[in-house]
Amino acid sequence: MGDDFGEFVRAAMPSLLRYGHALTGNPHDGADLVQGALERVGRRWRSVVRIEDPVAYVRRAMVNAHISRWRRRRRESLVAEPPEIPVDPAPSRLENEPLWRALRALPPRQRAVVVLRYYDGLTEEEIATTLGVSRGTVKSQTSKAMATLRLRLERTMAEGGVR
Repeated sequence: MGDDFGEFVRAAMPSLLRYGHALTGNPHDGADLVQGALERVGRRWRSVVRIEDPVAYVRRAMVNAHISRWRRRRRESLVAEPPEIPVDPAPSRLENEPLWRALRALPPRQRAVVVLRYYDGLTEEEIATTLGVSRGTVKSQTSKAMATLRLRLERTMAEGGVR
């Protein structure tokens, strides 16, 4: 992709936006996540461009930011009144799909592993590199996530399908 950050962004943006949407469960939050990660990476582009896989580096930055945001919101919800959330007039057609809802309910690290594995098609080794964890951690997080998804989807089907 060369040393040009703009060229990198143009080439990687579609994939990063899809990843951000899948990671956050919302296209707007996903786009915000991509923008924040690219802002941070852009400031260090001269060193990042030397890395073997800059896209994996950006994905890792996105996962870290998403987990930090999730933790911050979780702490805030414990101590503050929940903010009034405006209704999105045009929700994604996937928003109410049982699998999509179950995926959004996973903890951020498990969701990241599932998205990287089954959405982006990365290998366990590539996921481990992207997330900065061991291959064993990838395997255990995938196993836990799949068990949780299976349980939630079975419950949804037992309750009559789509809610």
